[in-house]
Amino acid sequence: MKINQDTIDLVKRFEGLRTRAYVDSAGVWTIGYGTTARAGLGITPRHGMTITDAEAEYYLEKGLRKFAKQIEPYFTREPNENQFGAFLSLAYNIGPSAFKRSSALRHFNSGDDAKAAKAIKLWNKAGGKKMVGLVRRRAAEVELFNKTVRVIEPVPCGRLPFWVRWLSRLKR
Repeated sequence: MKINQDTIDLVKRFEGLRTRAYVDSAGVWTIGYGTTARAGLGITPRHGMTITDAEAEYYLEKGLRKFAKQIEPYFTREPNENQFGAFLSLAYNIGPSAFKRSSALRHFNSGDDAKAAKAIKLWNKAGGKKMVGLVRRRAAEVELFNKTVRVIEPVPCGRLPFWVRWLSRLKR
């Protein structure tokens, strides 16, 4: 599945960029755009560690591609790119294993998009506490999940619309 720009922007917005390692709300050392050692991307954030903006981008892209490959097999029906993006953001945050066991995935695979969207919102706790940031993130993921995918129809070969032919004559 394609990882669209809306997905990347959503993850960046909620993970935030931190070039100095820090301990997140769940007590895990983190750096960049939410990169942890558990992600298995070849970096182990620790006290005093710093990375550049470019390195943070690299680890974000690497992590999203890795998680996308991991969660793709979990779908028994094809999500559109916004639904996939919302699920990828969720999996990036909670981990692919937790996503695989989620009721959000189960409801989606059974064909119930409305229940899947509601189930995304359930993942709003860290360390057993409801977190305002996670409530906002889940709402943004649901918004992306429900967002219509804009499809640009290709122009049939051999016959361009009259206005394109007309414009091309003006350029001569």
